[in-house]
Amino acid sequence: MAQGALGYTLGGLHHVQLAIPPGTEELCRDFWGGVLGMTELKKPPLLAARGGCWFRGGGLEVHLGVEEDFRPNRKAHPGILVTSLQALATRLEDHGVSVTWDDNFPGHNRFYAFDRLGNRLEFLEPVRDR
Repeated sequence: MAQGALGYTLGGLHHVQLAIPPGTEELCRDFWGGVLGMTELKKPPLLAARGGCWFRGGGLEVHLGVEEDFRPNRKAHPGILVTSLQALATRLEDHGVSVTWDDNFPGHNRFYAFDRLGNRLEFLEPVRDR
């Protein structure tokens, strides 16, 4: 990758980190691995000692890190691109996760949902020209 005019180039997003309370890794495995179908990654030993878990799927990596004074993000959120948005909404609802559709983002269909710990997530799919 060539360097930009400032001497560096931003190369993309490696991962998104969300906070979780201590001891909730199994809830994360159920949601991120079970419901969304992402693959859990093995954390490096020094980081594994801190708790939490990491997942990867479809070019997206999510790190779930333990935060002692956890409060779920109700506004800040990752925006996750998907294909077959309706199929994902159905899967989430079939697993007891509510989705809230929002048509206020031009060029995309999208909805919001919350993970098992209350972190806000946005899922969106570009609208194809007809």
